[in-house]
Formats: sequence, C-alpha cells, structure tokens
Amino acid sequence: RRGATLAYAGTRSIASERAKAPPAYRELIVESEAGDVLYTPYFTGIPGNYLKPSIRAAGLDPDALPDVNKDQANFGSGRTKAWRDIWGAGQGVGAIQSVASVSDIVAELREEFAAAAAALSARR
Repeated sequence: RRGATLAYAGTRSIASERAKAPPAYRELIVESEAGDVLYTPYFTGIPGNYLKPSIRAAGLDPDALPDVNKDQANFGSGRTKAWRDIWGAGQGVGAIQSVASVSDIVAELREEFAAAAAALSARR
C-alpha cells in the first residue's frame, strides 16, 4: 500500500482551544494566509517560517530583514528572547478558519480524509 503513514498538523494545533499559545497568536493563525508566511533565518540563524504581521508588530519590516546565516544561530538568550512574540506558521495556515477544540479538529481531519479517499476511489 502506498500513501502517508504520518501527518503533521503543527500550525493547526496552535489554533486549538487547548494550545498554550497566547490568544492573539491563535487568532493571527486564523486571520493569516500562505502569503503572510516568511521563510527566514533572521531570528535564530536557522531558517524558519514566521508570520509577517507578528514581525511588523515587533517594529520590523519583514521585506527588509538583514541576511543572517546558520553560523549566527542563537537559541538560548538575548536575541532569541527578544523575538518571543514573532510567531511561526506553516504554509497551510490559510486553510485554518477558526480556533477549535481538539476533538472538532480531529473530526474535521477525519472528514477531509474520508472525502479525499472517496474522491481518489472514484477516479479509479
């Protein structure tokens, strides 16, 4: 059998009622779309996906961040702590429409999987 054996839904889990993320972060996830995601090494030295509105809220221009390389990685203190309100999200952020309970998210994923599987079966 072919197909996925694992799925990762990190961004979707941020926008859950049980997430320990600040409410403003959860709401930003709901309001954002893929175009709001910026892939940059600026904040830690390691490239990651960050939400442009949170970068702007920190007083920075997401379109004019200086270049940083992995040799400047900093995970422990100082610069990294200064960016604690720079929030990340994956490219699927635009598909998230609400902050929901974990059980509702799981039910939604099951329904989407069943619909996709049915569509694939119908094509065969």
